[in-house]
Amino acid sequence: MKQRIITALILGPLVIWGVFQLPFVGFMLMLGAITLIGLWEWTQFIESGPRATKMILLLTGFLCTFSFIPSNTISNFDITGSLSIVIAIGACWWIIASALAITYPKSTSLWKDSDILRFFFGLLTLVPFFWSIVALRAVHVDVDSYYGAKLVMYVCALVWAADSGAYFAGRHFGKHKMAPHVSPNKTIEGLIGGIIVALLVGWGMATWFELQFSTPWLMILLTLITVIISVLGDLVESMFKRVAGIKDSSNIIPGHGGVLDRVDSLTAAFPVFTILYFMLQ
Repeated sequence: MKQRIITALILGPLVIWGVFQLPFVGFMLMLGAITLIGLWEWTQFIESGPRATKMILLLTGFLCTFSFIPSNTISNFDITGSLSIVIAIGACWWIIASALAITYPKSTSLWKDSDILRFFFGLLTLVPFFWSIVALRAVHVDVDSYYGAKLVMYVCALVWAADSGAYFAGRHFGKHKMAPHVSPNKTIEGLIGGIIVALLVGWGMATWFELQFSTPWLMILLTLITVIISVLGDLVESMFKRVAGIKDSSNIIPGHGGVLDRVDSLTAAFPVFTILYFMLQ
C-alpha cells in the first residue's frame, strides 16, 4: 500500500502537468505512448503467436486510424466525419463489452476461442480512448488553450471520484454483488456510493473550471452515464485478465500493475463522455 501511495503521489501531478502544460502535439505524443504500452499489454490477451507479431498487428491497426482521420480534422479541431465515427464505434463497443462482462462466464463462449475477436477488442478498447481524449483536449483550443484540458481532467476526476466513493461505500455497506464471477468485491451499494461522490465532485469541478453545459441536467446526465460505464469498463478488463489467467496487465507502475490496470475505467469513460458531450451540447 505504501508503494502504491508513493507512486500515485508522483504520477498524479505528472499527469495533471502533462494535460495542462504540454503543447498539443506533445500531449498527443504522451497519450500515444500510453496507448502503445496498453497495446503491448493487450498482447497477453491474444493467445496464439509471438508477442512481437501481435504488437505489430495492433500497432498497424492503430496507425491506420491516422490515415483514416484526415490531418486537417485535427488541425481544425473538428469532431465530425471519420473522427466522430471512431469515437462512436468505441462508445458502442463499451455497451457490448459491458454486456459481455455482466453475463460472464456464459458470454465467453462467444469470443474466448477467437484470437481475431480478441485482437479487435484491443483496438476497440484503446484506439477510441486515444482519439476521444485528443478530441476533448482540442475543444476551444483556438480561444482558450486550457478549456480542453479542463474537460479531460473533468472526466478523469469523475472516474477517480467514482472509484474512491465505490471503494468506501462498498467496504462499509456492500452486500449485493454486481458481477461476482468477474470481480467479487464490486457491489451495487459501492456503485451507488461512487455515483453520489462523482456527482458532487463533477458539480464542483464544472463550477470551478467554468465548463459549459447547455443545462445543469445535461451535466448530471453525462456524469451519471460516464460513471456507470467507467465501472463497467473496470469489470471488462477484469474479465479479460481472468480469462487470460493473469492478475495484473504488467508491473510497469510500481504498486499499481500495468497501464491497462490504471486506465481500464478511463478507456470506457472517455469515448462515451466525448461522443455524448458533442452530440448533446
